[in-house]
Amino acid sequence: MPIPCIEYSNITKSYGDKTILDGLSLRITANITTAIVGASGSGKSTLIQLANGLIIPERGQVSVFGSAINSQNITDNRLAIGYSVQGAGLFPHMSVYENITLMATLQRWSEQDTELRFHALMQLLELDQELRDRYPFSLSGGQQQRVSLCRAMMLNPPLLLLDEPFSALDPVTRDSIHREFLKLQHAETRSMVLVTHDMFEAIKLAQEIIVMCDGRIEQQGSVAEIQNNPASDYVQALFEAGGQ
Repeated sequence: MPIPCIEYSNITKSYGDKTILDGLSLRITANITTAIVGASGSGKSTLIQLANGLIIPERGQVSVFGSAINSQNITDNRLAIGYSVQGAGLFPHMSVYENITLMATLQRWSEQDTELRFHALMQLLELDQELRDRYPFSLSGGQQQRVSLCRAMMLNPPLLLLDEPFSALDPVTRDSIHREFLKLQHAETRSMVLVTHDMFEAIKLAQEIIVMCDGRIEQQGSVAEIQNNPASDYVQALFEAGGQ
């Protein structure tokens, strides 16, 4: 059996007296885009944060590409993961160039390698090179999200985690970003996990879908399986909530 990009084994995670995940086990396929879909509070973002080592479970084990996350390897694991969140999360006091190349600077990349990767990413995400010295406040929402994706991809990580990165964008900008995301899938093969509350965004951008409800896996399968055979009224309701 191929090694998954992320594997959760009997995970339990609580916040205070509220249990979010209770004995959850899940394998996420490598080298494709997987969307995790569900209502607010279903545990979607918790899964992403566990994979990035931002939070730790009370019980169970999380592995990334077959390597169990622990205190000794968490830094190395994070270097293999790109992370982009809702609202871009850019550093306001840094220019576009500084934001995108931050991890390369910390990893002491050469100036030449940094410049080459920066220009390649700007071109890939259709960002004008003249934005290089601009600051986040002067960018549109769509430009900020593109810069955030560039930053997440700077080290060319094999795994990209995206926590509702497009949800704050207006419909026109979101559609434009979706087109860039699909182009990105073809340009650089990698494992991508997209958290979204929008089933139609998941169908558009992913090859596999995981539907979560109250901390459990409601359904997991290919886009065609989820789209054509919703496993429950809850999955069906996610379609209807999208208004399509």
